[in-house]
Amino acid sequence: MSGKAESRTAGERTTSRARLDRGRGALGPALELVHTGRAPTRAVLTAELGVTRATAGAVAAELEALGLIRVDARPGSAAGSQGRPSHRLEVAEDGPVALAAQVHADGFRAALVGLGGRIVATAPGCETVDADPAKVLGSVVEAGAELLRDTGRRCVGAGLAVPSAVAEPDGLALNPLHLAWPVGAPVRRIFAECVRAAGIGGPAFTGNDVNLAALAEHRHGAGRGARDLLCVATGHRGVGGALVLDGRLHTGSSGLALEVGHLTVNPEGRPCHCGSRGCLDVEADPLALLVEAGREPGPEVSLLQQAGDLLRTQYDDPAVRTAAEALIDRLGLGLAGLVNILNPDRIILGGLHRTLLNADPGRLRAVVADRSLWGQSGGVPILPCTLDHNSLVGAAELAWQPVLDDPLGALTEPSPTR
Repeated sequence: MSGKAESRTAGERTTSRARLDRGRGALGPALELVHTGRAPTRAVLTAELGVTRATAGAVAAELEALGLIRVDARPGSAAGSQGRPSHRLEVAEDGPVALAAQVHADGFRAALVGLGGRIVATAPGCETVDADPAKVLGSVVEAGAELLRDTGRRCVGAGLAVPSAVAEPDGLALNPLHLAWPVGAPVRRIFAECVRAAGIGGPAFTGNDVNLAALAEHRHGAGRGARDLLCVATGHRGVGGALVLDGRLHTGSSGLALEVGHLTVNPEGRPCHCGSRGCLDVEADPLALLVEAGREPGPEVSLLQQAGDLLRTQYDDPAVRTAAEALIDRLGLGLAGLVNILNPDRIILGGLHRTLLNADPGRLRAVVADRSLWGQSGGVPILPCTLDHNSLVGAAELAWQPVLDDPLGALTEPSPTR
């Protein structure tokens, strides 16, 4: 190679490195844009980041070199668009994963989740939950570790979703009402210890299951694009809520915000575990529907599945319809109160509440509009959650967050488990 050619090549490398250095601060924002589907092409990435096309290209190339995204070598453009087609950007299908774990009243499940909220693999769910949280978390982590061994994927960290408020900063499960766990169980510490014992690298996080469902739906599902998003859901037992404000999960001063399950919606109703009476937690969950419809819960499948099947297959039965309408009215009353306080721009419903909404969307929306000031002035969209296993996906989002914040640092430097 001639001296001029060598000089030119070295100069090109220097220029490329300078562009990357300028764009290094954009690596995290760029990855988040691709992760959430908001930058499907390099042209959109350039515009969203507010950088030059060359810098955006260098940033995309670095993310591809890290094994996080794929830059399509065959550029494409939307129909009817003008100008040179832009390279397509996608998350790398064979890239790293996060270990996601969820514990609920009817069992637990582990999964591997890649960027984009894509579930790569799941382990069969267990149907019993031991009273010792260390045994349960050890089992679910081992199931996740087996998935990692089977797939050979690199793991960036681990996240756990639990059906309890998780108090910060210590990660204590303050109210695992539907588990036999002790109040105040140090679930984050136990989970982190199990993760380390299994030889899984990266940080470990723990959060409330509905909070994590809301986070996942906001990034990848029915809540995408909402600024102030309210999520209310009933899973296997009880009712939970979560709020995303300006794109960030709102957990309050110590992680305990949005305990909506303890809103009173029926003053003469059932006694609640919290000591009150007629809370959403006991008036609008799967067990409440089965009891209201005169059905005896069976041991064969989860309460959530029994209640959902009842609505889907026997809604024409007068007793089932009456029970469903009672739950819809109670749920609507609770949602109206939340709308008056929070003024969200969107509400999403998960678990059995999603099935109730689908069964009679007009009734629920009418109750909320009639009982809420903001509902009467224009209405708040009420939509069903769209992601399968959204709490698992949300648990993975916790583990992915350090990578989204600093891709280069998170993937090249060891990070302590916490």
